[in-house]
Amino acid sequence: MPSWLRGFGLALPEHSIAQADAAALVQPFNADTEDQARVLRELYRRTGVRRRHSVVLESSGESDGVRQSTYSPRSAEHPLGPTTSERMRSYEQHAGVLATMAARRAFADAKFDAADITHLVTVSCSGFHAPGFDIELLQTAGLSPSVARTHVGFMGCHGALNGLRVADAFLKADPRANVLLCCVELCSLHHQYGWSPDRIVSNALFADGAAAVVLTQHDNVSAGWRLLASGSVVLPDTLDDMGWRIRDHGFQMTLSARVPELIKQHLRSWLSEWLGSRGLSLDEIRSWAFHPGGPRILTAAGDALGLRRDQWAVSESVLADFGNMSSPTILFILDRMRQQAVTGPCVALAFGPGLTIEAALFTSWSAAA
Repeated sequence: MPSWLRGFGLALPEHSIAQADAAALVQPFNADTEDQARVLRELYRRTGVRRRHSVVLESSGESDGVRQSTYSPRSAEHPLGPTTSERMRSYEQHAGVLATMAARRAFADAKFDAADITHLVTVSCSGFHAPGFDIELLQTAGLSPSVARTHVGFMGCHGALNGLRVADAFLKADPRANVLLCCVELCSLHHQYGWSPDRIVSNALFADGAAAVVLTQHDNVSAGWRLLASGSVVLPDTLDDMGWRIRDHGFQMTLSARVPELIKQHLRSWLSEWLGSRGLSLDEIRSWAFHPGGPRILTAAGDALGLRRDQWAVSESVLADFGNMSSPTILFILDRMRQQAVTGPCVALAFGPGLTIEAALFTSWSAAA
């Protein structure tokens, strides 16, 4: 039997900020001249993001919203901002809280008892500590202390699709299993200081959030997505085009200008072959869930597949409402599509370091009925 995504839970940090306000907030962190500040504001505007949540924001006490950050602007003593150690302390403080919130909401949505979870799959690329947030989740969300734990680390924006593959494998190995998948990312901890347009684009896109899904193989589920298959390919000669490396002042994202063109060149041929091996064609796919790495990546994927812009509208709306939260984002998109009763077959796509394309094929309960 296929694996059911039985219940979703989403969680966000308490504070959020409008994108225009975020551009103003970070100018002392990144821009030295008015010309640079003008470019920074334009880069932030072009992201397609309207609002983002972050654990580094705090209330200003003003009626018009959040205007302060726990990070300090550049100084002679700290030109590159907090050290990685300081950023990881924040990760340890906040990651488990968000993960627990998402998990509890997933259990409520699935009408499922946390004590019946047999396997926990966690996903994160934005922080590390041990014991990790998986242990905290076990203790705070009501999981059994004997639950089998697996962590998918440092896979990047497609990490949720890797986590779904792991969860699906556990369920196929033991139909009595019940899996909780939980993704949590605190990307804003890694805001890069100084003037570098490429890194400012990353600063402008990324945000914080968590998402959890309860997966089972029980056939008494009344509604939801069924995971039918997953696929992966690493594109040749692309190792330097996307990266995520630990440095002394946070994790540095590398995203080359070639990525949208690489997607245009390779996505259609690989995806057509992969779907064909499952007896499907591109024309038979009724809905699409693109990870919104940014507006150019969304457009590149859509153009490569010959789609209309409205066919990736849900992905675009999630980017606008929350920014790029890395691994949880695709689960936000799938949940929104579920709430809108979008039907399958549905293909979810995400792109990550490698350059890697990850895909998952779903059908909806209405299509399966």
